[in-house]
Amino acid sequence: MAFANYINNTRGDRARLQGQFQENEHRNWFEYFERNTIDRESFAPDYLHRIFVTDDGDTRIGMIKKTVAYVVTDIDMQGNLVVEKWKLNKNNLYSA
Repeated sequence: MAFANYINNTRGDRARLQGQFQENEHRNWFEYFERNTIDRESFAPDYLHRIFVTDDGDTRIGMIKKTVAYVVTDIDMQGNLVVEKWKLNKNNLYSA
């Protein structure tokens, strides 16, 4: 399980958490937020989210859909993204 090391607040000093999902295979929970424009323009623009993968705040980029998450786990020797497809058991969006 990996949750963000902060909560949403009204100050807006951190990226607003969009939701959490439970992946199907191991039933682990992950929180995620939308990547900012500068982050997306600099690397892998098609992957709109950052997913917390440790409770220390480490993230991976990915694309969260309703029933599946595509998570970038590595870059191969040719510079291509290595992407894992995780089936989701639940995907809970946070309210604004």
